[in-house]
Amino acid sequence: MQDILTMLNTLHRPRLMMRAARIGAQDYRRAAHLPRLLGYGVLPRHGAALLKLMDIEAALEEQRAQSDASYSLIRHLDVLIAMVAEARILRRAQAPAQPQAPAVLGVVT
Repeated sequence: MQDILTMLNTLHRPRLMMRAARIGAQDYRRAAHLPRLLGYGVLPRHGAALLKLMDIEAALEEQRAQSDASYSLIRHLDVLIAMVAEARILRRAQAPAQPQAPAVLGVVT
């Protein structure tokens, strides 16, 4: 089974939608946005949330591709924004810790 981030890298969506999602992800607040998309209650961990969001997004993408009358571009963008933001959080959590360079003290003469 592929890991979550690899699965995300294989998704291909229209460029304008992804650009809007990346811009929207800058203002993402997990506690406010995620319950609206996944339902209220205890928030799932980042990986579990991302899998649920990917399932929702796949259904929305299917509706978009079929020109379904019930398709909502706004909801699709909301889900993409959450996916991008959750993926960023997950990547940061998985990244190895960067060694900190020793602080250089400035000496004023």
